[in-house]
Amino acid sequence: MKIAFSKYHALGNDFIVVESGRTKMQRPQLSRLAKQMCDRRRGVGADGVLYLTKDRGVDCVVDVFNADGSWAEKSGNGLRITAVHLKTNGGKGTAFSIRMGGVPANVKIVKKTTYGYLVKAELGRPDFRAKKVPIKSNSEFVINGAIRVGDIELPVTCLSVGNPHTVVIVDSFDFDWKSLGCEIETHKLFPRSTNVEFVKIVNRKKLKVCDWERGAGATGSSGTGAAASVCAAVMLGLANRECEVQFETGALHVDWNAKTDTIELTGPVQSVTSGSFEFNR
Repeated sequence: MKIAFSKYHALGNDFIVVESGRTKMQRPQLSRLAKQMCDRRRGVGADGVLYLTKDRGVDCVVDVFNADGSWAEKSGNGLRITAVHLKTNGGKGTAFSIRMGGVPANVKIVKKTTYGYLVKAELGRPDFRAKKVPIKSNSEFVINGAIRVGDIELPVTCLSVGNPHTVVIVDSFDFDWKSLGCEIETHKLFPRSTNVEFVKIVNRKKLKVCDWERGAGATGSSGTGAAASVCAAVMLGLANRECEVQFETGALHVDWNAKTDTIELTGPVQSVTSGSFEFNR
């Protein structure tokens, strides 16, 4: 079965876009498709698949599937990639309403750049309530709380920005953060696993982040990870609400608006390729 696709990346965090109008599939099939397409040796290679469908009231609905086939509630980079895909495939204007994880988001293409587009996405309000992250805890919030990983106890701040995140403040990245991120991702305290951000505070307006994504691993950058990092740093009194978040692959801009309590994420998106993939059902 041939699957038409387009591939994009946002600071190295790459996604494959598949439209339901060309290929109608149910979730179990989409999970298998994501595993096959995202394989970097035998497939197209990506961190995840964005499956686009049409619905009333929005420009499109997006389901996000990680490279391991698991369904993800939300992706900040995925939202911005979807807007570019819509724009470059007949979409009118520069503003789009995109529903992801059951929640509509406004996404705007700010400008065309030399290599792609600069795109801003609304990510909604962060939620620090433990039951909403979710994390198993006797406390209402886990802000500068602690979890035990092996023989070490780590100070963590947990929140949801539409998907679960665990933020660890560090002095440097001179440790095996990928192995530690993998351990935290599947920690028994997280019933739906968690994304993990290791955050170094440069100053109140700039953070450096190494990100470990649930179901995908080290992805180069993460939109919701950048948002979670800033929100956690603000709650810990370490950063301003408007910050530049630097990854190894580049920078994203995050603004957690004090009046509306909503997060805006701005950063680049670039097209990579398009084609067809032979799906072994």
